[in-house]
Amino acid sequence: MDTRRTFVFGAGAAALSQVAKPKLYGANNRIRMAVLGVHGRGNAHVNGFSPLPDVEVAVLCDPDAEVLAQKAALYQEKYGHKFETEQDLRKVLERKDIDAVSIATPNHWHALATIWACQARKDVYVEKPGCHNIFEGRQMVAAAHKYNRIVQHGVQLRSSEAVQEAIGHLRSGLIGKVYMARGLVFRWRPSIGHKPPEAAPATLNWDIWQGPAQTRQFSRNIVHYNWHWHWDYGNGDVGNQGIHETDLCMWGLGVDKLPSRITALGGKFLFDDDKQTPETLSSSYLFPEENKMIEFEVRPWATNKEDGVGVGNIFYGSDGYLVVKGYDYYESYVNQGKEKGPSRKAGGNHWANFIKAVRSRKTSDQNGPVETAALSSSLAHLGNISYRLNRQLQFDPKAGRFTGDDQANAMSTRSYRAPFVVPEKV
Repeated sequence: MDTRRTFVFGAGAAALSQVAKPKLYGANNRIRMAVLGVHGRGNAHVNGFSPLPDVEVAVLCDPDAEVLAQKAALYQEKYGHKFETEQDLRKVLERKDIDAVSIATPNHWHALATIWACQARKDVYVEKPGCHNIFEGRQMVAAAHKYNRIVQHGVQLRSSEAVQEAIGHLRSGLIGKVYMARGLVFRWRPSIGHKPPEAAPATLNWDIWQGPAQTRQFSRNIVHYNWHWHWDYGNGDVGNQGIHETDLCMWGLGVDKLPSRITALGGKFLFDDDKQTPETLSSSYLFPEENKMIEFEVRPWATNKEDGVGVGNIFYGSDGYLVVKGYDYYESYVNQGKEKGPSRKAGGNHWANFIKAVRSRKTSDQNGPVETAALSSSLAHLGNISYRLNRQLQFDPKAGRFTGDDQANAMSTRSYRAPFVVPEKV
């Protein structure tokens, strides 16, 4: 496993080994948590944290009152205690009896919710992608550092013992000089059809749901899952499932900053529907100083797999290649790929890793610290910007800006809707 703990994002390097100020927890050293967003991925958060020793998921938060009532009843029956509910996450963050929040909102809320939580002196577990755009990634890192918060990115394969072992093999030269990583996201993503705008349901606080995004009409092809395919709220599959793989590409290659050249092509080739993001997307990222590159492919219809991989990564070296399948398995091929090398299947507990760091106050204990959220998410955003502008881009990773490209730089952030504004100064 790579033990380097320094990443470059934007203007410079940020050490991950800073120690946050000690915190006294409640009775019996119990950590009380709130889960923000419980319709989809938030269910895994409740079920991931609830069984951990001296951890209590006390509050469920979601702008949909109907969803809240259903989940509160479900989890009260499952875990034997009452869960408080709240539609407005700002009210949750005001509470002094909540130590940490777990964020499973749509993508466009991730960074602002994280920043607000840091300002409220809460620790944060945030789903991937950590940010909806490049600017937000920088602000998340700044907030975590300024307020000495533990911020964990939800890329659980970083806690997999098998994947950690695979990274160790890449570092030790098992497949020779590692020069390229390929990320694959071949998922069954059918048509979502067409659904007209309509009035939002009375149970849904549509204003809070939209948050930082500009106001638009409600549609059942946005809420509750298909927001992934709308630019205002999601980032397509490269910014959905793909963040696990963008993160592993960078980790495996040992690159700790964003690329300098980006090219992406794709489109919608199968379905006439309401999706705005591309069904198919092929992106290339070049790191000239390291003499390495990343190739990334998203396909909506899993017509075939590459070396058995539908979702995962392939690393290419001068003497072989290594394949990571899913979240907890790898296999390798050495001697120019002719012989089977080491392989292993073993998982890990990313939830427990977060709690360990919350208790120790050491970011060096984290497997998925905030810098990884900014980098892996921003890699996906770079590809999306290249696709949307339909041209190759030049990026300065030290400055955190595109070189001489006002149009691309404008797409590195968004126009925020007050009061849901990601601040310039956190």
